[in-house]
Amino acid sequence: MVGRPYDCLANPLGAVRLTFDRAVASGSDPATFDGTDWGATELFRQFLFDDGGLSQVPVLNPRTIKSLQPNTLVRFRGMIQDMLGNEFYAGVYKDGETWRTNKFADISQYPMGDSPEMRVWERRLLYCVPVPGQNSWTEPSEVVLGPMKNYACTYFQREKRQREDDAIMSDVNMEAIDELHSSPSAKKMREGGNTSTSTDSGESLDKDICTTMNTAVDCETACPCLVKIYDSPESDLKLNDVFEFIGVLTYDPDSPKEKEDSIVERSLCEDELFELPPRKVPRLHCFVYQKLGVQDFLSNFLTPEVKSQMLRGIREALLGYLTSILGNDRVAAEFMLLHLLSRVNGRADSMAVGKLSLNLTCFSKETTSVFGHRLNLAIENLMPYSQSIPLTIDYLNTALLAPRKDYQTNRLITGVLQFADGTHLTIDETQLQAGNLNSTGVENTQLLKNLIDMQKVAYDFTYYKMEMPADIQLLILSEGKSNILPADVVLPFCPCSVNPHVDVEASTLNVWRWYLGTMRSLSHEITPEMQKVLEDDLVSARQADRSLGSQEFSRLLTMGRLESISFGESCLSMEHWEMVKELEKLRKQRLN
Repeated sequence: MVGRPYDCLANPLGAVRLTFDRAVASGSDPATFDGTDWGATELFRQFLFDDGGLSQVPVLNPRTIKSLQPNTLVRFRGMIQDMLGNEFYAGVYKDGETWRTNKFADISQYPMGDSPEMRVWERRLLYCVPVPGQNSWTEPSEVVLGPMKNYACTYFQREKRQREDDAIMSDVNMEAIDELHSSPSAKKMREGGNTSTSTDSGESLDKDICTTMNTAVDCETACPCLVKIYDSPESDLKLNDVFEFIGVLTYDPDSPKEKEDSIVERSLCEDELFELPPRKVPRLHCFVYQKLGVQDFLSNFLTPEVKSQMLRGIREALLGYLTSILGNDRVAAEFMLLHLLSRVNGRADSMAVGKLSLNLTCFSKETTSVFGHRLNLAIENLMPYSQSIPLTIDYLNTALLAPRKDYQTNRLITGVLQFADGTHLTIDETQLQAGNLNSTGVENTQLLKNLIDMQKVAYDFTYYKMEMPADIQLLILSEGKSNILPADVVLPFCPCSVNPHVDVEASTLNVWRWYLGTMRSLSHEITPEMQKVLEDDLVSARQADRSLGSQEFSRLLTMGRLESISFGESCLSMEHWEMVKELEKLRKQRLN
C-alpha cells in the first residue's frame, strides 16, 4: 500500500514516482520502460477496484471543474470527438545520477537540463466532449436507486391505480381534443391540404453545437477534455465511442499564456494544441479507461433471471404510459415501444439489420405542440442520449451535418450527426415549408437519407468521404409521409384525448430505463419450426400482394424480434408473431 505522502487521490503523481523508483531500485533499466508499465497502472487498479476507491474519485464536469485541484485523480465520461494523433514527450531522463520520469505529467517536476540519457516517448491524444444529447439523469451521482425488493411490493398496486386513472382520463378530455381537431390547420389537414407550421416542441440542438464541440469553450457551460493515453492498442479506442477515463487532472484556469506556451513546447506536441491551452481545456493523463454502453448509465438493480411475470408487468406499465402521452393511441404506443427497443445488431452488405425508424404522420402545429412535446420529454426521461432537430429549408441549407476535416488546424470539425451509438434523434418536419435547396441543402438531405436508410454518416475529408457506421434511433414527426426521410414504419397518428400531465415517480422511471436498456441488449434467434411458419406466411403475403418485397419482409422479421425481446424472450414465438401481424394489419388499415 502507498503511504500518506503518496495518496492515490490527492497525490497520484507521487504514487507514480514511488512505483518508478521501486522499479529502478530493483535493477530494471528505465530506458526500456517505453510502452511498458512498471507497476503504476496496477497500483491504481488495485486502489480503484480492489480497495473500493472508485467511489471516492470526483467527477470532472462543468459543475466541479472550478473546485477540483490540479494533479489530483479524477474521472471523466465523454465521447471521443477527435483523435489528434501522437504527442512526443521526455519519458525518462537523468537528474544527476537519479532517473526521473515525466509519464502521466505535462511538465517535469525536476530540471531536465541537457541530459544525454533522456528518452523521448509517445502518447496518444484524444479530444473528448460530453456525449451529445446526454440527459441529466445519466450523471454518475444521480444514477442511484435502492434494491428492487423495496420497490416491487408496491409496483403492481400503484400501476393498477394508474391504469384505472388513465381509463377515467380517456373520457375526461374529449371536449379538448374535439376543439383541437376543429382548428383551421387540423381541418385543412383532414381535407387533404398542406399546412406549414412551426413548433417549440422538445429541446432543439444548440445552434452553436458545431463550434462549441471544437473550440476551447468556457468550462462553465461545457467541459471538453484532452485525454492522454499511454501504452494502449489503437484498436481499443475509436471515434464516437463513449468512455470513462480515470487519471491525473492538469488544469490551471489562472495560468498566464507564457506558461502555457512553455508547457506546449516542452511536450513537443503538434501545432493544433496551441488552440487548446490548459487554462481552457483540462488535460487528463489516463491510468484506466472503460468503454461505456447504454447499460452503464442504468441502475443494475434487477438480475437477468427476473421473472417473466414481472417483465410483463413492467412492459404493460410502460406501454400504458406511452399510450397516455400519445392521446390513448394504443397502436402508436405499440410501435413506439418497438422503436425504442430497436438497435443495429448486424450489417448485411449495405443494410443495417435491426433498426426500426418510425414516421408518425398526421401531426399539425397544434398536435405537435401537445403530443410532440410530451413525447420528447418522455424520450429524454427514458433514453440516455436524445436530440431533436426542427427541420426547415433554412436549416438544411446552412447546417453542418457531417463532420469535416480542417487541414489548417489538423482538427475534425464536428457535425450535428456526430453521435454516440444509442442516441435517439427526433426530427420535426412540421416546420418544413416549400422552398429551394442549395448545394449544401441537397447534400444534407442525402446525409439524412443515408443515416435513416443505411445507418452511416459520410465524414468529409475534403479529398475523399469516409462512411462511419452509426446506431441511431430515428423518429420523424410530419404532416404527411416524409419525402426526405423514408422510415421503416409509417403510421398515421390518431389521438382521441388530451390526458392531463402526470409526473412519474423516479423509481418507476428507473425501472423503465432498466427495462429498455436490458431488453434492447438481448440476443435473439428463430427456431427451425418458427422459420417454416414465417416462410409460409411470407409466401402467402406475397401471393396476396405482389408489391411486397424483401424490405417489407425484413421489417416484419425485425418487428418479430423486437416483439419477443419486449417480453424478455430470446426466441420468436407464435404468440408474438401473431401480435406482429395484427399490428401490421392495423397499420395498413390506417394507411388506407
